[in-house]
Amino acid sequence: MARWPKPAEGSWTEHYPELGTGPVRIDVSPETYELEREAVFGRTWLNLGRVEQLPKVGSYFTKELAVANTSVIVVRGKDGVVRAFHNVCRHRGNKLVWTDSPSEETQGSCRQFVCKYHGWRYDLDGSCAFVQQEEEFFDADKQDYGLVPLPCDVWAGFVFVSLADPPRASLREYLGPMITALDGYPFERMTERYDFRTDVAANWKIFLDAFQEYYHVPALHPQQVPPAVRDPNAAFECAHFELDGPHRVTSSGGARRWTLPTEFMYPIEVATRSGLLGPWETPDLGAMPVGLNPGRVDPWGIDNFQIFPNLEILVYRGWYLTYRYWPTSHRTHRFEGSLYFLPATTVRERVEHEVAAVVFKEFALQDAGMLEGTQMALDSGVLSEFPIGDQELLVRHFHTTVAARVDEYRQERTEVPVV
Repeated sequence: MARWPKPAEGSWTEHYPELGTGPVRIDVSPETYELEREAVFGRTWLNLGRVEQLPKVGSYFTKELAVANTSVIVVRGKDGVVRAFHNVCRHRGNKLVWTDSPSEETQGSCRQFVCKYHGWRYDLDGSCAFVQQEEEFFDADKQDYGLVPLPCDVWAGFVFVSLADPPRASLREYLGPMITALDGYPFERMTERYDFRTDVAANWKIFLDAFQEYYHVPALHPQQVPPAVRDPNAAFECAHFELDGPHRVTSSGGARRWTLPTEFMYPIEVATRSGLLGPWETPDLGAMPVGLNPGRVDPWGIDNFQIFPNLEILVYRGWYLTYRYWPTSHRTHRFEGSLYFLPATTVRERVEHEVAAVVFKEFALQDAGMLEGTQMALDSGVLSEFPIGDQELLVRHFHTTVAARVDEYRQERTEVPVV
């Protein structure tokens, strides 16, 4: 899709005539979900974590992907390369890496992976290193029974895997110029991390929609917006929207605190000078990449880069935040939120980070509670198409993209092979 600045007059949506302006279908049916599992998640690059989770040789973590009925091991090898493997022993299909419960994710460090069932061992590069009583396996060669790899690549410290092997495009090709224009942002310096996750009784697309628009903020989060836009007739709008292939970005302007008067803040926010947008005083990170603030918004506040299908990177002044949405069924998903800061050098800085994390948690839970009600209403089947406003351009683009991927996959399955 073309990339445009907004003109002096007109709408954002009208820049992308292929999206139309009519009602949008929001499909959360179990039938569509089954198609999305392969058409969307089975054919794209998926972010599983960050390289900081793999600080040394032998460091690993596992990721449960219910949407693909698989578990993945991500590990740093002896050569320093980050690799990914299906978490399955080649002997009898036992789950290879787990700690207290096979259904829970785990992390750690090791020299080899050892199956708990029969003791088969695998080196960090996935090769089978040891077979218990190998002589009893007839002519089987353990070199043929290494772990099953997945395509794995790293961009800006974000670790991605592809369930399709080979992937349809390289990772950089898939991300495209709008995302890779963030090359050089100091993600790697922000190693103080706060993680949250919750299981939400709503389709993954519904919760993702909530973070693609700010149209809902005055109604759902009135304590977090300036008094001027609490008026139902006032506009609370993003300053810039941009689409690039399946990916999206939105930018917001505003002063550091959105000029909120202190009477609309929690006392702890005033005392610590920190809150939803992070610490009020932010570090100087040096020169920023050209991809940040693509609309050249002044004053600039936040960029939300949305990498299809389920990753969002929100860049604030001096810190960043990620969201990931992992489907677990057609009407449930796991939401993961992580906040990243430069390591605190004083007690005050650490408290500022802690306060930002707590306020973020409340903000996210307000959305989670609302969207479970949305799921219940959509389950009724009374409505399936909805009017989408100009400030909801990214919602329109997202559902259009998902539907196109599903339609393409459905068409491929019904095509008659040429003999």
